[in-house]
Amino acid sequence: MSADPSSAPAINIARYPGAARERLLLAASDLFCRYGINATGVDAIVAAAGTAKTTLYKAFGSKEGLVEAVLEREGSTWRDWFSEEVDALPGDARDKLEHLFDVLKKWFAEEHFYGCPFINAVGEHDKENDRLRLLTLKHKKIVLDKITELAREARPDDPEGLTHELNLLIDGAIVAALITRDPDVAVHGRNAAARLLADS
Repeated sequence: MSADPSSAPAINIARYPGAARERLLLAASDLFCRYGINATGVDAIVAAAGTAKTTLYKAFGSKEGLVEAVLEREGSTWRDWFSEEVDALPGDARDKLEHLFDVLKKWFAEEHFYGCPFINAVGEHDKENDRLRLLTLKHKKIVLDKITELAREARPDDPEGLTHELNLLIDGAIVAALITRDPDVAVHGRNAAARLLADS
């Protein structure tokens, strides 16, 4: 697979069904995840989506606007999935907090797992780019709020501390899974969470 989206094989537009705006979001999300935001130009996005540049600019204003729209969409979709999966886990709050790493393992095992788009975006861009940083913090706050709900039951005297400790394990597992391409890093995360919860 080429590391340059402009020289990648043509993508079947049927892969991105729907109206032009939807196709642009799907194509951009795919290309940004596979190649990186900075390496993916507008020409590659509109070619994959089967649209014109004017359509992209009319819908999103700029590439930066498209990046933000992709992150908002990816974040919302992932958070809904994660929350539903965690809610479906059996057991009490401690069990759910421990086994949320099994949920992450499912994500890590997906064919098109490319890491967290927010971590990737902040890593690629100017660290003074407050817009991307704030979008990422907004995403993380919603995820952490979900974990805190459970942490209040699992460690009522310090739910915020437990939330942030688990968050470090989660972020570490995401990055490790991206680098190693080994979904089983989630198992190590689960084992670490179990020890952390045992001390709570």
